[in-house]
Amino acid sequence: MSTATATVPGSTTGAVHVVNKRALVLYGVGAFLAVLVFGFFSPGGDASFRLSSANDAVQLPVVTVPVTAAGWIIAVLLVAGAVFAFWSEKNARPLRGWVPAVFALLFVIGILVWLVGSSDASAISLLTLLTGSLTLALPMVYGSLGGVLAERSGVVNIAIEGQLLLGAFAAALGGSLSGSVIGAMVSAALGGVVVSSLLTLFAVKYRVNQIIVGVVLNVLVSGLTGFLFGTLFANNPDLNRPPRLPSLAIPGLSEIPILGPLLFDQTALGYIMFVAVGVLWFGLYKTRWGLRIRAVGEHPKAADTVGINVNRTRVFNVLLGGAVAGLGGSFYTLVSVSQFSRDMTAGTGFIALAALIFGRWNPIGAFFAALLFGFATNLQYVLSQAGTDVPSQFLAMLPYVITIFAVAGLVGASRAPAASGKPYVKG
Repeated sequence: MSTATATVPGSTTGAVHVVNKRALVLYGVGAFLAVLVFGFFSPGGDASFRLSSANDAVQLPVVTVPVTAAGWIIAVLLVAGAVFAFWSEKNARPLRGWVPAVFALLFVIGILVWLVGSSDASAISLLTLLTGSLTLALPMVYGSLGGVLAERSGVVNIAIEGQLLLGAFAAALGGSLSGSVIGAMVSAALGGVVVSSLLTLFAVKYRVNQIIVGVVLNVLVSGLTGFLFGTLFANNPDLNRPPRLPSLAIPGLSEIPILGPLLFDQTALGYIMFVAVGVLWFGLYKTRWGLRIRAVGEHPKAADTVGINVNRTRVFNVLLGGAVAGLGGSFYTLVSVSQFSRDMTAGTGFIALAALIFGRWNPIGAFFAALLFGFATNLQYVLSQAGTDVPSQFLAMLPYVITIFAVAGLVGASRAPAASGKPYVKG
């Protein structure tokens, strides 16, 4: 077992504190690796970061950090964080939410400084690293938001990968036929809805195991889109030439250093993503609609007794989540490249599922978790171009290593909605 229980000292109510042993192990391992890698095996020298681009209204100076000194400082802070985590658990004091967040952030900064210090580049553009990370995280965010909608209502959505992939295919086909980016985005959303319709048909109506249904749907969509790519698109290449989605820079705001290109120089999908995260969080936690969804996902029988149609609520939310995830799939054929290719999502849906769990089924948490995975993915590209001495195979593993550590319990025990994955039979 990875957890233990203890009664909080001084409590008159006998409150039980849950000790997450997995998180304690990860804190200890992280601190040990920081001392070993950032400290004793530091590459030495300096790591330089450019904070501005040539188009910024205000030019910020290049920041240069001594690698060894920064590594030891970060290692000491991480050791202190691990000691604090062990002390808190020993005294049955729950960790504040900022503790794991700061621990993870410091570790990522340590990795970044260490890797940049080992590269041949005179300076790394932090702006390029961050903007690329946000771009790569975009389909993960859409996928995780679609998963939040489904799982908060009690349906496990393993089919995010299929929703993204069919959304990418539908965007290419719809955009080529209509010649419009709006037509392409609507087609992508409908593609995600098609996958969700099959998921609700088997998981909600016929009460088939939801995990098995999700896996089968991913395989089905992969085979179907691969077949259509090799037949329909190969014989009619004009059907695989969708329009490209342009960037829409907001004058003045887009020239603000660092934040400008991140927040105010995005495509329509980027702006919709920011709005969707905020709207979905507000809807789930501040409205009656969100309360009903969470009630259905936590205790469907109680929700049914107060007049909420459980299965109808689940079907609606899974379909809505499919539309959101499908829209995210259009990123691949409208932003990344201007055509569809076989299995082009390359497992992004599964990382989106990990971001959903890492973010504790919260839209904002899932957003930041997806950003972390996007950052790890982009880091390998930036450092490979910079000529780092670190083997490319290790850099390619980085996003998946972070995914494993995240879902293994770095932020503590994550509890899914109580009724997630459980079919509901009225009466």
